[in-house]
Amino acid sequence: MKIEAEKEISPSLLDSLNLKFQFENYTALKAEIDSLSLKFQKIGFIDSELKKLEKKNDSLFEAHFFLGNQWKLIEIKYRAEDFSISELKKLIPNVNDTVFTIPLAKAEDLLWALTKQNVEKGDPFSKIQLSNIQKKDSQFLTAVLNTTSNNKRTIDGLVVKGYEKFPKPFLKYYAGIKKGATFNQKKLIEKNELLNSLGFVSTIKPPEALFKKDSTLIYFYLEKLENNLFDGILGFATNEETQKIEFNGYLSLELNNNLNYGEQLSVNYKADGREQQNLRIFTKLPYLFKSPFGISMELELFKRDSTFSTTHQEARLYYQATPSLDFYIGYKSYESNNLLNEANAGIFVEDFTSGFALLGIHYTKLQNERLFPIKTFAGLESEIGNRSTFNDNSKQNKFSGTVQHIFNLNERNSIFIKNHTRFLNSPNYLTNELFRFGGINSLRGFRENSIDASLFSALTTEYRYLLDQNAYVHSIIDIAYFENETVNINEELYGFGLGLGLNTKAGLFKFNIANGFSKNQSIRFDNT
Repeated sequence: MKIEAEKEISPSLLDSLNLKFQFENYTALKAEIDSLSLKFQKIGFIDSELKKLEKKNDSLFEAHFFLGNQWKLIEIKYRAEDFSISELKKLIPNVNDTVFTIPLAKAEDLLWALTKQNVEKGDPFSKIQLSNIQKKDSQFLTAVLNTTSNNKRTIDGLVVKGYEKFPKPFLKYYAGIKKGATFNQKKLIEKNELLNSLGFVSTIKPPEALFKKDSTLIYFYLEKLENNLFDGILGFATNEETQKIEFNGYLSLELNNNLNYGEQLSVNYKADGREQQNLRIFTKLPYLFKSPFGISMELELFKRDSTFSTTHQEARLYYQATPSLDFYIGYKSYESNNLLNEANAGIFVEDFTSGFALLGIHYTKLQNERLFPIKTFAGLESEIGNRSTFNDNSKQNKFSGTVQHIFNLNERNSIFIKNHTRFLNSPNYLTNELFRFGGINSLRGFRENSIDASLFSALTTEYRYLLDQNAYVHSIIDIAYFENETVNINEELYGFGLGLGLNTKAGLFKFNIANGFSKNQSIRFDNT
């Protein structure tokens, strides 16, 4: 096929039209010629028309077009009740109260963008077009922007298919999909994907809308996932000194959503045989009576060799203000017992009881990624209370703050940064009431809960490389500062190493190898 006109058509203009010049049959050629007329009009040759299609020989056709003048700009009048200036300025730099001017070649893209805006405002069947197109001069066209609007659609009902017993409060409070909200297909898809981060459900496909005459129903297609974990290794031996049986090893039990309420129950037990034993039982019931309120309860028993044992109990009442923001109030109590038969120098341990009222806030931003579902998290908690010993009653307060974020560099590479800071303010301090940190969740390269502190701030960083959707490797660079008022020390600690993460049916398996050392200590391999 060859193109001719009353004026020369530049090669660059032809290239911009993305034309085909070879065809298998005449029907395909004729379809291309018809589309070419429309393409000429879209770039400003509004008077263009096909004069004739001439067959030169058995393999060549020549199309003769009249192009006429090329208009470059179009001045469009609009009504303020259809679009506000702020809406238009998102798409067009210069807008006044009634009119705006754009290149004619961009008019079609603008109409699509304005239609998309109307869809996002809950009017999926609106139509936008230009009417009364006039020639103002050799450069400008004028037109009127017309909007045909239907009734705006709101979400009138939510229907779950596949997993009919899915706890619907998670749609309302966790994903933020509420009845009465403006229908927006794009946001529905984004919020639907957030459900994947729950762990006990998977989205089968994007949600679909059923538009009735006077209502809009949204259908969600979900699949229930088993999200329970039971793992552990327990051993026992007889203590040669006390002749008592001592357990060592670990036990982990996690039960999630077995009653289809989104409930959680976890039991964790760790013992290294001599130095530490730790039992933690935690349960959480979200969205009680389909409300934004939920409760959690925790019991923790900690014992350090023959020095002390501590029982910690906690209850919280949560309020989910938005899908990303929740507040809570609660109460903590501690009871600690001195197990030493006689006082030891440098160990400040006493029997005590304490109670704290607590107030906290959490901000969580999720992402649709099974390995790393939390993109951003920030949490603050304040505690006010009293500690009572045999001969003293002291007012105390505690502060805890956590901030973490994932910087996604591309599909495979990301950087993870987390800071966790805790502070205890008291007129005097006991070893058995201090914070305990160290280990995989706070400072890698050090034994679990091996460091006592009245104040600590730990920075955890990882450079992550995704091997596939279920595995990744990462670096370990951890830095911490802590103070211990009982022995009047402060120190900087460091941890370096490498790690591997695997997503298995039993959960996320993490393997880390790290070396820990202090600022005044050289690196030793036997500390790894």
